[in-house]
Formats: sequence, C-alpha cells, structure tokens
Amino acid sequence: EHGKFKQTDADVASFDGGYGSAYLARQVGQKFAREIFFLGREYSADQMHAMGAVNEVVPHADLEKVALQWAREINSKSPTAQRMLKFSFNLIDDGLVGQQVFAGEATRLAYGTDEAEEGRASFVEKRPPDWSPYPWSY
Repeated sequence: EHGKFKQTDADVASFDGGYGSAYLARQVGQKFAREIFFLGREYSADQMHAMGAVNEVVPHADLEKVALQWAREINSKSPTAQRMLKFSFNLIDDGLVGQQVFAGEATRLAYGTDEAEEGRASFVEKRPPDWSPYPWSY
C-alpha cells in the first residue's frame, strides 16, 4: 500500500532503448505506458494496480505474510510445470536464447519418459519400437 512508482527517463535526459517501455506497454497498454514515461509522474500502488502493473495491493504490515503465502501456494504446485511455465512466459522476451533454453528443458523432460526409454531400448536391441502404450495426442 505504500509502494510508489515513477519513471524518470525524460526528467534526466535518458530513455529506455525499447525493452522496458515495450514490456510496460504490454502490461498496462500503450496509453498508460506513454503517460508513465512521458509525464514522469509518481503513481501509488492503487493506481498501478488499476493499470494492471501490480497483482495485488496489501497493507504494509501484511506484505511479508502475503508474499510468503504466494510463495507457499506457488511451491505447492508441480515444480516441473512451474519451471516450464516460466520458460514459456519468458519466451517472447528472451528471443532465440529463451527458445533454446525452453527446447533444451523440454527435450530433457521428454528423454525421461517411458516412451523415450522404449525408443532407446528398441534401438539398442535392434528391434522395432512398440509405441502402442503411448497414444497419439494432437
């Protein structure tokens, strides 16, 4: 509730070279992003919440409790699914490097499946693989 937000680029003869301003525009929309960067005003937590830049505004006294609650809730989910979701969300900003990280992680996961084990075993045993236990899903 006490958080203050301000973008000072134009006040100090600086500017964002594209990433931060474009990212903010995706979060809050072009109009709000331009207002934030062009005017350099200070915004309250409630204002930023209304724009969509923050998820929740909590009383300062509850901040750590709420943050730990979010962390416990996140950590109660599948670690692999959470990791892959993070890679997926970051893909658009990480370019080819992000795509390579995502692909590498997906490949690592795929190699650990029973289906991959059957593929490796059939190759080593010089026999056709039996894919029947693994249904096609499109």
